[in-house]
Amino acid sequence: MANKFLQYFALTIAVIGAVNWGLIGFFNFNLVAFLFGSMSWLSRIVYGLVGLCGLYLLTFYTLVDQEQISE
Repeated sequence: MANKFLQYFALTIAVIGAVNWGLIGFFNFNLVAFLFGSMSWLSRIVYGLVGLCGLYLLTFYTLVDQEQISE
C-alpha cells in the first residue's frame, strides 16, 4: 500500500514539474515562483521534491524491463 502511494506521489510531483517546465519553455512563466515566491524556502522544497521524485522514477525503468521479460 505504501509503495503504491509513493509511486502515485512521485508521478504526480513529476507531472507538476513537467507542466512547470512546459510553462517556462513556452510562455516564460514559472508557476512555482508565481505561487510560492522566487526561490523562497517553500519553492525550494517544491523544486527539491520534483528532483527527488525524478530520481525515484528512474527505478521505473526496471519495471519496464520486468514486464518485457514476462511477455
